[in-house]
Amino acid sequence: MFGSLRVRLPALFLLGVVLAGILASAISIRFFQSYTRSRAISELRSESVGITQLYAKSAGASEVPVTSLQAAIGGDHIFLVPIAPGVELFTGNLPTLPPRTLDVKALGAGGTMTVDDLVDRGGKHYLAVARPISLSTQLLGALVVAKPKSQLRSRLFVLVWQLVIAFGIGVIVVGMLGVYLARRLTRPLGALAAAADEVAGGDYAVELPPARGSDEISTLSRRFGDMAAKLAESEQLSRNFLMSVSHELRTPLTAIRGHVSALREGVIDDPELSAASLAVIEVEAMRLERLVGDVLDLAKLDAHRFTVLQEEVDMEQLTETAFTAFGEEARRRAIDYRSEIRAHPVIVTDGDRVLQIISNLLSNAFRWTPEGGRIWVELAAENGNVSVAVNDTGPGIRPDERDRIFRPFWSRDGGGTGLGLAIARELALALGGRIDLQSEPGLGSRFELVLPAS
Repeated sequence: MFGSLRVRLPALFLLGVVLAGILASAISIRFFQSYTRSRAISELRSESVGITQLYAKSAGASEVPVTSLQAAIGGDHIFLVPIAPGVELFTGNLPTLPPRTLDVKALGAGGTMTVDDLVDRGGKHYLAVARPISLSTQLLGALVVAKPKSQLRSRLFVLVWQLVIAFGIGVIVVGMLGVYLARRLTRPLGALAAAADEVAGGDYAVELPPARGSDEISTLSRRFGDMAAKLAESEQLSRNFLMSVSHELRTPLTAIRGHVSALREGVIDDPELSAASLAVIEVEAMRLERLVGDVLDLAKLDAHRFTVLQEEVDMEQLTETAFTAFGEEARRRAIDYRSEIRAHPVIVTDGDRVLQIISNLLSNAFRWTPEGGRIWVELAAENGNVSVAVNDTGPGIRPDERDRIFRPFWSRDGGGTGLGLAIARELALALGGRIDLQSEPGLGSRFELVLPAS
């Protein structure tokens, strides 16, 4: 039970509030005590000055008017302390304290003394202020104005009781708020946990509660949804790849098997037909080799175990080699196929890989260009870069597909392996270059390989 966030969050929240409340209450009580004591001392000082002056005016009388003194201080207490035993300050009924209670001589003339704990003859404790009593220049004793400490403690008790009530109400409110917040936090987390179980079981079409706001849990929910979508897309791409590779493998294998069976069984006895069958077997075997090579290249690029050679490469000759390889297909499909050589650069790079990139771009162009269309290759060098552009008049690429076409195993029509452009882009990055794409739906596409000249 206590291992659940739904319990631990409000408990920790409540514990923090309780500790903060206790600390705040302790500080408040300490400040209140200090404030009450300071204020009481200030009041007692003012009263002691007034009473001393009143006593001095009445010093010549046989009896000091006690009622007048009591009226001057309200509910506080007055005590007299003689300077020595046997000294009579005046005749009256004010209580006196033993001379040892205060060091009257230390008061001097007009001085004031604060006594934190004054004890009367009955054992009661007071907070008091004492002032000297003098006639002419003779110090007779001290007059003490005091407040019972029980009165100060009663004020503190009222404060503590009010704090306890406020603290109890605050704990209840905070506890309810903590439970509410914990439920709001754990509900989407519980939904995410359930969705994670479904994803782990292979169901990527999970439904998550809509993420509202920009808090961390909403961000996590959106990221989880994106992850599930990408996993679903990855699984679909894997299925497409398996289907495409199976098809690509089965086609040449079927052709090879048929021609081998014909030759083996003697169905083909004409030397020219036998040579043609062997040529078909060779072409299909090379096709299988290219497919396996593409898969291996992609695996090496993903694992960063790809080696790049450094050699001088004549880009004009290499472009012409790639261009010539597709000449027969262009003639057969009546495609207007041309090359434009605008520069004659020689750069240091891996020539075989550059040829592979250009060939993949040309293969993609021929795959999507209809019969009677147009494909042209451009070689240029400017701004410290060498570029080879392959242009076509195919159907073009929509903006939302421009990133997908470079993903492995993704194909717009479900045909092919979806490896050509993915390998071309990874090879370009490995050579320190890039592939730029410009395309308009219905107006064709332009794939441009850009490599550093130095």
